[in-house]
Amino acid sequence: MRKIFIIGIGAGNPDYITVQAINALNEVDVFFVMDKGHEKEDLLRLRKDICERHVKNRSYRTVEARDPERDRTSPAYEAAVKAWHEQRAALYERLIRDELGEDECGAFLVWGDPSLYDSTLRIVDQVLARGAVAFEYDVIPGISSLQALAARHRITLNRIGKSVHVTTGRKLSEGLPGGVDDVVVMLDGECAFRNVRDPGIDIYWGAYVGTEDEILVSGRLSDRMDDIERLRSEAKRRKGWIMDTYLLRKTTAP
Repeated sequence: MRKIFIIGIGAGNPDYITVQAINALNEVDVFFVMDKGHEKEDLLRLRKDICERHVKNRSYRTVEARDPERDRTSPAYEAAVKAWHEQRAALYERLIRDELGEDECGAFLVWGDPSLYDSTLRIVDQVLARGAVAFEYDVIPGISSLQALAARHRITLNRIGKSVHVTTGRKLSEGLPGGVDDVVVMLDGECAFRNVRDPGIDIYWGAYVGTEDEILVSGRLSDRMDDIERLRSEAKRRKGWIMDTYLLRKTTAP
């Protein structure tokens, strides 16, 4: 039977890949790589570099496919994402059926960790539910941007006896969650931290964490938000894309 690995490859530094992931890479016959366009060719190149660096004494094929575009103009966010996932499921089904032999092993290389704000697991489950192609799959965890951010700032995400809330920029724009002093924010394309008016908030922000393009900023949010927005805008204009994550931390005094 066909087998699929869903392999977390870390937050950008090739050294973040785990021994378990390296072992899985060396079982793979076909790597499925999603092309997200010219602006994000760095992400495509990193995946290829990881294979070249870590796969030893084994031949493999790389199959590239253009990733469907998500409608980002629709006011119905969940409906737009559902439609996008259906397009991806149809694409993944075709790739597995047509490009992977019955006794071969394929792999999708996932930025960060497959369990955290990534759709690959949901898409693969959709493919199986469609019933047109049979396969088994395993998930290999990776180092997430949350872990990398904390390591690069030399902080812990949690404080003693406290909870950590993980959310998105879209949800943060609705306000800080109540009863939580530490909030990690991902997928914030609109600098939602500007909506946070509490004077006693520190921010630990990072973009391209773990790579040669890494940018780190920390300090009182009210003092650093303009700097972060400027750096973010400049970096995105320079590279054509940006991946950033940050921790908002309530302090004991303003």
